[in-house]
Amino acid sequence: MNLRLNSSDKPWYREPWPWLLMLGPGTVVVAGLVTAYLAVISNDGLVEDDYYKQGLEINRRTERDQRAAELGIGAELVVGGAADRIRVLLRAAEGTPLPAALFLRITHPTRAGSDQSVVLRAEGGGVYVGALAPLRGRWRITLEDDQHVWLLAGDWETDKQPALSLTPSPGPASTERGKPPTNKGS
Repeated sequence: MNLRLNSSDKPWYREPWPWLLMLGPGTVVVAGLVTAYLAVISNDGLVEDDYYKQGLEINRRTERDQRAAELGIGAELVVGGAADRIRVLLRAAEGTPLPAALFLRITHPTRAGSDQSVVLRAEGGGVYVGALAPLRGRWRITLEDDQHVWLLAGDWETDKQPALSLTPSPGPASTERGKPPTNKGS
């Protein structure tokens, strides 16, 4: 009366079921290790340490943007050559002197290591040129004169736009029938 159940004499690790059951948790462990590695080696460039000073700088930029509107400043930016040269055509209201140089800041929204600062030299007739590292993707562009009197800013998706037109943003909107808004905090 020796009954023997139909079972194989193979050890557990030779069976497919334990390995199939361990595949899910094993995949999660590997994915967790890869995620931890990426979190450690990548830089989160989105958080600013001194956000108060950044806020004050925004107010100052707004004033300089309004000054650009008063002077009738506008610009067209075009990347040329092997995407390593930039040409800017600067327009200004009649009687407004053009600066000898322009400062161009090109910042990436998430990768601070890709940011560039370029000095553009005048070639005459409102044309300025400078050298830069090739641009691909979306960038925040800031153009200002050498005296830091006015400023133009905008976003440029170089893959979609061959040229960028920068104009000052309109001044503060009026709140009451043609009256300018008042500063109630002062």
